[in-house]
Amino acid sequence: MSSVEHIKEGRSRPSFPLSLLSRVFGRATPGAGSPAILALLMLPGLIIVAAFFILPMALVAMRVADGPDGLATYFVILTNERYLASLIQTLVMSAGVTVTALILCGICGLFLVRNRFAGRNVITALLTLPLSFPGTVVGFMVIMLAGRQGVIGSVTDALWGEKIVFAYEITGLFVGYLYFSIPRVILAVMASAEKLDPQLEEAARSLGAPTWRVVRDVILPGLLPGLVSSGAICFATAMGAFGTAFTLATDIDVLPMVIYTEFTRNANIAVAAALSIALGAMTWAVLAAVRIFVGNGATSGTGGGA
Repeated sequence: MSSVEHIKEGRSRPSFPLSLLSRVFGRATPGAGSPAILALLMLPGLIIVAAFFILPMALVAMRVADGPDGLATYFVILTNERYLASLIQTLVMSAGVTVTALILCGICGLFLVRNRFAGRNVITALLTLPLSFPGTVVGFMVIMLAGRQGVIGSVTDALWGEKIVFAYEITGLFVGYLYFSIPRVILAVMASAEKLDPQLEEAARSLGAPTWRVVRDVILPGLLPGLVSSGAICFATAMGAFGTAFTLATDIDVLPMVIYTEFTRNANIAVAAALSIALGAMTWAVLAAVRIFVGNGATSGTGGGA
């Protein structure tokens, strides 16, 4: 093989580091194709991942291994009744918040996109307002709504002579989580609804499809990617939210509060670390499954209009 052929062969077959980095960053642009430059571009991201994810997770895992039960501490969430009940309650509440938010925001988001009326922008702004509130403020608002001196208690006391108070129970936490989950879902639903093709709905109606068939076969498939992705974020947020639960009551047995009490009150660092890793792993698994589902839907062409 001549020297010219060697040069051509070297140009046509990039080195392994360049090929790997090109897969990470996409097709290299002229002037940024050397491995050194790509590695330099990669460095800030690697530092952030190492400093804020790998290193803290490694330290938490070491705390578990250094505990009295060692790696068996990871199974405490399944063998201890309190931890298991807390996990189940957290999963059920997070799933309930997610389903409720998807139903409410699916209806409201589609209505706001399809209709133009006075005050529409104000309603949209109010629905997204909770994005600016931390969890403690949301908890305080739930107390003002359903606490001992809240609006609901005052109204029911005036009507029936008995106050209805649920701010300090799991119901109040459900309301708080739903409140700050609505903006995260409705923005994604509205973005998906804007991409729906009205002609597909008209075609379905012209073929004699009833309204429920149009919703099931045309509208829902178009909204599905937005519903799934926003639902996953809603579920993950509800699983790990702490500020609202801490504001309402420290006796609410959801997993973040159990981790807090084990760490601060009982100084049971190994168990708190194991519960933290278990909570993070379950949430990550849900998000990973959603990414796979949405990716497969996009590549197979089943993503509808979104």
